[in-house]
Amino acid sequence: MMAIHPSAVVEEGAQIDPTATVGPFCVVGPEVTLAAGVELKSHVVVTGKTTVGADTVIFSFAVIGEIPQDLKFKGEASRLEIGERNRIREHVTMNCGTEGGGGVTRVGNDGLFMAGCHIAHDAQVGNNVIVVNNAAVAGHCVIEDQVIIGGLSGIHQWVRIGRGAIIGAVTMVTNDVIPYGLVQAPRGHLDGLNLVGLKRRGVARSDITALRAAFQMLAQGEGTFHDRAERLGAETESDYVREIVDFVLADTGRHFLTPK
Repeated sequence: MMAIHPSAVVEEGAQIDPTATVGPFCVVGPEVTLAAGVELKSHVVVTGKTTVGADTVIFSFAVIGEIPQDLKFKGEASRLEIGERNRIREHVTMNCGTEGGGGVTRVGNDGLFMAGCHIAHDAQVGNNVIVVNNAAVAGHCVIEDQVIIGGLSGIHQWVRIGRGAIIGAVTMVTNDVIPYGLVQAPRGHLDGLNLVGLKRRGVARSDITALRAAFQMLAQGEGTFHDRAERLGAETESDYVREIVDFVLADTGRHFLTPK
């Protein structure tokens, strides 16, 4: 049986699964869809054309699906898609997309979005992502699977962060980050690989060794960063290294953080 607290405001048209829970003083807009097992704690606002996937829990004072913080937004149709089993903590904000960014903001499955963090318009966030307290992901960013973004950090618009990368606390990231990269310092330096994360995920020692060798080649090889990546792609047999190569050679609107 659907549990909607009598103090909640659920507008006509909202689609709420019978197993979802809407707590006290929540507001649910007319174009919202809440899937099975979704739980809204008290004082949550879910608005816009927003879909929340199964078993996601949204904590108090989060505002999900509001219009973008973008002066170019003129009220065009856009949406927010949130996957399954996410934990969205207090005061988190996630915005819908814009026409200039494809019209949709996407958040994958099994993420943890800690108190006060922000996911801006048209961001594409993968699975198993952790965004720590008061970090902000700007518009049009791509955050791939298994990324960790440290507290009070900021990700510049259009930046891509590759799978398995980790961003240290209080870091500004203005350029793309290779998969499995370790970024820290106030202006965001690529200081190595996320070796702890690789080991925790059970990545084979041979692959970690290949990644370390690849990082050294990217740091010290001849030619431009792009040239080094191309040469690395021709030589490697590691799927993990190939992932870095493909990431670097893909189209991007920004430069890369490069090893020092």
